[in-house]
Amino acid sequence: MLDATHTNAFLVVQNGVLVHEWYRPGKGQTTLFPSWSVAKSIVSLLVGSAVARGKLSETDKVSALLPELRHPAVYGQITVRNLLDMTSGIAVPENYDPSHPLTGTAGMYLTRDLTAFVRDNAHLAFKPGSEGHYRSIDTEVLGLILARVEGKPLAELLSERVWKPMGAQADATWNLDRDGGVEKAFCCINATARDFARLGLLVADQGRSGETRIIPARWIERISTPARRAVDGWRYSAQWWHAPNGDEDDISAIGVYGQYVYVNRNTGTVIVKLSDHGAEQDETDTLAVMQAIAADLAGRQP
Repeated sequence: MLDATHTNAFLVVQNGVLVHEWYRPGKGQTTLFPSWSVAKSIVSLLVGSAVARGKLSETDKVSALLPELRHPAVYGQITVRNLLDMTSGIAVPENYDPSHPLTGTAGMYLTRDLTAFVRDNAHLAFKPGSEGHYRSIDTEVLGLILARVEGKPLAELLSERVWKPMGAQADATWNLDRDGGVEKAFCCINATARDFARLGLLVADQGRSGETRIIPARWIERISTPARRAVDGWRYSAQWWHAPNGDEDDISAIGVYGQYVYVNRNTGTVIVKLSDHGAEQDETDTLAVMQAIAADLAGRQP
């Protein structure tokens, strides 16, 4: 499976213990791997921290938080909850086709001014809250909101709120739209495989790292409880996916090209899989493998 899906790193943690660690030749413990959309789930943890500290509410409207966007007819309808659950309706499609680089998410990835991109794409495909469709622009707007209400860049927030408190082994990086610009919140955190596993452990352990509370327990319950609207046919909640045939304790951060941080709180399992696979890989089959590993490890416990 690892060979077929062009995997570069595969780690399994069971009850806080690293029980398996494998790297493709040329990769290793110090390699910084791209997260792609796993970053979305990390942004969610930062949102949960902001909500718990009263900096933000899920009912806040985007237009009130970012008035410079100047489109109250659109952003005045969209709430933070809509962005979290991918129900905003913003009409920026998930396009990764290099032959159409200025369309949808590909255009957002390439722009050198993300704030202007968000402002200029104030169009709705459907009424906010009425449907669920995966849109990277939702997370980018969340990133802009976080930076505004916290008064700090996302990378600094991540370092202070999560990275240092959880005891990360290495500094991570976060791609910007330009030198001195803003973070690509919808993607592009680069970190070691072990530190991605530490993020999974935070979720598995109810937001704690050892005795230190990092993420509010209420937010762990938020991401563990499927939202009202499915996203493109999958259960989803606050930027985290719920695996098919799983339960509320079985959630995943997933990035295009085969990046996974899989968490099964019921069995105490965290699996990290970082790959260079195509955008059309079968996530359902990959998650089924991870579920089988979690079940097997749970069955071996005394």
